[in-house]
Amino acid sequence: MDRRLFIGAAALAMGSGLARRSLAADAPATAIQPDDMTLGSPKAPVTVIEYASASCPHCARFNNEVFPAFKAKYIDTGKVRYAFREFLTQPVELAAATYLIARCAGSDKYFQVLDGVFHAQTEIYQTGEMKGPMLKIAKDAGLDEAAVNACLADQKAIAAMNGRVKTYATRDQITGTPTFVVDGERLVGEQTLDQLDTAIAAAEARLAAKPVRHRAHAHG
Repeated sequence: MDRRLFIGAAALAMGSGLARRSLAADAPATAIQPDDMTLGSPKAPVTVIEYASASCPHCARFNNEVFPAFKAKYIDTGKVRYAFREFLTQPVELAAATYLIARCAGSDKYFQVLDGVFHAQTEIYQTGEMKGPMLKIAKDAGLDEAAVNACLADQKAIAAMNGRVKTYATRDQITGTPTFVVDGERLVGEQTLDQLDTAIAAAEARLAAKPVRHRAHAHG
């Protein structure tokens, strides 16, 4: 692969995506975090968190073949708030560069960059060349080559990304991608829309079964 563009990102390989699992069996953090990239209404009753890697073929297939229907059915209708949590799998240069560029592009263009990389992933792997496709994706999001190189060399952003990945690997016990958490229920591996339908329906049933707290009214 042509890695000249990704010198800054290449330094991420050590101590990032392969963080050790914590011995404590902590449940994944199901609440939306400030550094999560999200889609959908904050008032949506169900939260779906996806831990995925931009270099993971299974994640790309889910994004390209399932996510559009999932988004239309649940996110766009206000039923689900979706969060994407960045993980690093080999080749980490591709995954790391994607996240750094996507965050530089801004929250309104983040998912555009991510989707572009997922759709270009097969081409990148077949040709072994990342620079051309990544620069085109970045340009479509408003970033020129100088801006891309600055993003990839941003040590503060690199450290923040590594910290997030380490947290997901240790605190949330993420060992593979994609992994989904649907209101606390963990689904490991690539999911179909039918499987997500089942998990979301179960979450909605749990919410409906919760007792409604009524305010105590003072009597005069």
